[in-house]
Amino acid sequence: MVLAKRAKFFDEEVYPEPEAELVGYAWLINEFQLSVPAPNAICAIVPAINAKRSKGRWLIWGSRYQPEAHWFAQLTFALKYEGADLAIMKSLFGALAIEDIRTSIESEITGAYSRRIWFFYEWLTTQVLPIKDVITGNYVDALNEKLQFGSGKTKVSRQRINNNLPGVNGFCPLIRKTEKLVQYIGENLDEKAAKNIGAVHSDLLARAAAFLLLSDSKASYSIEGEAPPHSRIERWGKIIGQAGMQPLTIEEIERLQEVVIPDGRFILPGIRCVGGFVGEHDRVTNIPIPEHISAKPEDLDELLAAYLNAYELMKNSGFHPVLAAAIIAFSFVIIHPLEDGNGRIHRYLIHHVLAESGFTPKGVVFPVSAIILEKIEEYKAVLEQFTSPRLKYVEWQPTIDNNVHVTNETADLYRYGDMTCQVEFLFECVKETVDTVLPEEVLYLERYDEIWNYVNNRFDMPQKSLSLLLNFLRQSNGRLSTRATTREFAALTETEVTEIENKYQEVFLLD
Repeated sequence: MVLAKRAKFFDEEVYPEPEAELVGYAWLINEFQLSVPAPNAICAIVPAINAKRSKGRWLIWGSRYQPEAHWFAQLTFALKYEGADLAIMKSLFGALAIEDIRTSIESEITGAYSRRIWFFYEWLTTQVLPIKDVITGNYVDALNEKLQFGSGKTKVSRQRINNNLPGVNGFCPLIRKTEKLVQYIGENLDEKAAKNIGAVHSDLLARAAAFLLLSDSKASYSIEGEAPPHSRIERWGKIIGQAGMQPLTIEEIERLQEVVIPDGRFILPGIRCVGGFVGEHDRVTNIPIPEHISAKPEDLDELLAAYLNAYELMKNSGFHPVLAAAIIAFSFVIIHPLEDGNGRIHRYLIHHVLAESGFTPKGVVFPVSAIILEKIEEYKAVLEQFTSPRLKYVEWQPTIDNNVHVTNETADLYRYGDMTCQVEFLFECVKETVDTVLPEEVLYLERYDEIWNYVNNRFDMPQKSLSLLLNFLRQSNGRLSTRATTREFAALTETEVTEIENKYQEVFLLD
């Protein structure tokens, strides 16, 4: 009896073919047993010489791409074909002897990938290798911008590298240059929004903006499963309307939390000084069942300082505003620096970055939260796409008050990562706002004004009654119910009711 070969797995994924071998970052993780999240796409080499295809999470390469079974060759392959993964590189550098790193770099000291590896080592670890500066050769980009989005370039003469990383060494999520994102950016949605709004009368625009602002504020609470008093919704809407006016600082974040949670008796306000998690408690033991664990409180000062420095770099280097907004907003909720209020402030930060950069037209707020509410399951999946793979690398113990206490080093889980999925989701929301939500709200108000003027010019009706009449018509698809015609609007004749209904149908329902 011939036994079948046992299937091989990497990151809970079955190898794409029996003869496949790991390559690039996957090889490095496997070879050095690195405790770090695997790339979203896993690379493997197969015997077929010229193979180049994908299968699920796998990117399959033919044997002609096979690098030497040495960390330097495998990292070179990864940088060339997979792009930069800062978390894996930092973990790898910590597993290698400095002498091994030095000799490997010096063996190809003028090579582009050798200089990149040297640069990444010193940038990530802040340790200077005993290697003399390179004095000849062309400057090369740290990030391959065919694979990932870079920011403005700063020359680093030591390795003759253009540092185009969209962040600082303490915080630098990256974004792959997908076809979808290239297409979104090419649509120039900011210019399209400005052009559309420029054609709208200022009074109409102000009313549309006010409605969208209130809609976004209400939706942000609904996403959290809350239904606060209207006054709180209006107050938060006012804050959203001021997005981008104040610099983003720790003090501003704490101010926003105070607005979101005016009654701070049941939380510790400000930046957390205890652990935190998102999830539930066991119904019997009350032990935490985390779906996501927040950054350790002792890491927050350094992590948030780097986070804010990275935002300043993105802002000042021409990094695309939607890319920056996604990184800043989603990273905030992943770091979870507050005991409560993280979700609403996370969504506020989208408005802040888009407004401060001038991407959103002045006086208008893109109702991102309202769109997120419509896509709530997709939104949750987008959050989990980043957080779920990280959970298994966090070691924790329950505390006496049924919180979590993290017992290992986890800061790099929040510093680095691939945020392509989150950026694509946000761009989808922004595009829907520009292409659909804003034009539809303006069109609705134009039609509303038309039917309002029609009724107002024919009947001596108080504004309160006229508003109620139009609400009844809207709720019943352009018809007045028997209740309405026998009670609130019994004064209208049957002919007048028919005329009003027909006009409403003409204005709103007949395109």
